[in-house]
Amino acid sequence: MLSGTAFHASGQVVIPTNRNALIQQNELQALRNQLQRQQFQQQQQFYREQDRQVVPKPRPEVPIVKQNCQSQVIGTTISRVCR
Repeated sequence: MLSGTAFHASGQVVIPTNRNALIQQNELQALRNQLQRQQFQQQQQFYREQDRQVVPKPRPEVPIVKQNCQSQVIGTTISRVCR
């Protein structure tokens, strides 16, 4: 009844010898799709775990330079000279 008729499944031309072969092929494709989804989800989970493990870099230590200041009193005015 169906032999010799072309069916399109997943972009491929399929010529089933009987109805059971077409059903088996559809089930096989469904299992492939399920496996691919599962592998994709596992890969995404792995990437998320890697992202969580990234430790932020500590702030760089910048040396604090003390100013060398001298106070000078000239009359009633105090001035500071810093170098």
